[in-house]
Amino acid sequence: MRGVNRVMLIGNLGKDPDVQFLEGNIGVAKFPLATTETFKDRSGKLISQTEWHTVVLWRGLAELAQKYLHKGSLVYIEGRLRTRSWEDKEGNRKFATEVVGDNLIMLDKRTDGGSASSLHTDSGMEDFGSSPDTSLGDTTTDMEY
Repeated sequence: MRGVNRVMLIGNLGKDPDVQFLEGNIGVAKFPLATTETFKDRSGKLISQTEWHTVVLWRGLAELAQKYLHKGSLVYIEGRLRTRSWEDKEGNRKFATEVVGDNLIMLDKRTDGGSASSLHTDSGMEDFGSSPDTSLGDTTTDMEY
């Protein structure tokens, strides 16, 4: 039986996307995304619980993130989980689990006086979305929240 690795998140960016360009002018954007759930406990008190996710977008999606997203932007991200590992300078093995986005929908209302809209880009479009098998290894820095 095949497995399913699918993630769907709606949340706010914790900081502006960090966009880098690799060999061949391949763009990669990385940013923290906060998702918050609110529920009532047994006494009826409202409790908010925030989870932080590291999102990675490749190629055209990275360029869109650089152009349109900023700290606080509300987005829908669909993708898959990827865990990578590397050794730090002291030789310790480090792990990071990231959401590799295949689909991005911006949920913020337009600020140019237009109506509410979203930009929808998915990996089915040419040159957008899908990530290469290239590992970022230890060339990236861990994000601080």
